[in-house]
Amino acid sequence: MIVCNLSKPEATLDQVKKSYPKLKVTDAALVATALVISGREAQAIYEGTTYSWPSDIDGLTASLLRQLAIVQAAEPVVAPVRKTKAMIAAAEEEFVEIKVGLNANFKQAEKLLDDRSDLKTLLSDILGGGIEFQYTAQDIGWQWALDRVNWTTVSNGELTRRIKLKATFQGDVVGTEMGLTKKRASKKVEVIIDEIPDVPDAPETIEVS
Repeated sequence: MIVCNLSKPEATLDQVKKSYPKLKVTDAALVATALVISGREAQAIYEGTTYSWPSDIDGLTASLLRQLAIVQAAEPVVAPVRKTKAMIAAAEEEFVEIKVGLNANFKQAEKLLDDRSDLKTLLSDILGGGIEFQYTAQDIGWQWALDRVNWTTVSNGELTRRIKLKATFQGDVVGTEMGLTKKRASKKVEVIIDEIPDVPDAPETIEVS
């Protein structure tokens, strides 16, 4: 299994050269770059529909909003009580986590290989045979985008629960998020949706009308 570090493309090149020593250095570099692109621009799959980053941000946001509305409606109704500071702090820490599946984007990656059918075959074999993507949240296009959707605005203020969307690789692809540090424990309700890349000079918040 090749380990593809989306934060350090040179490390991915080392992996390709080690696994395929007969490859020319230039060819190995092409394959390594294609692997990085396939991970950074991974496709989201939701309810049988494939969404490409960044062109389909509006579409996936609309689909997810329907799921979030269900989550909001499922919030239990409790009798009003006088809230203490501890109760308010606990409520602020509670969030709903929804996982969105990712698939390596072979079609986008193979564009880099132009007419090199031999390298396209190799790329397909690597992705199909199992690969581990190592990344930070800023490396994955969909995670970057979903983190910046203002769900309160998108839902016209109807969504009041804290939402955390987590994009994760699925199938034979292993995803390992790096740089995770321990934070103060938060209450979390996890919702798993159907199995379903650094971005400079981009807006901090994506609002979808």
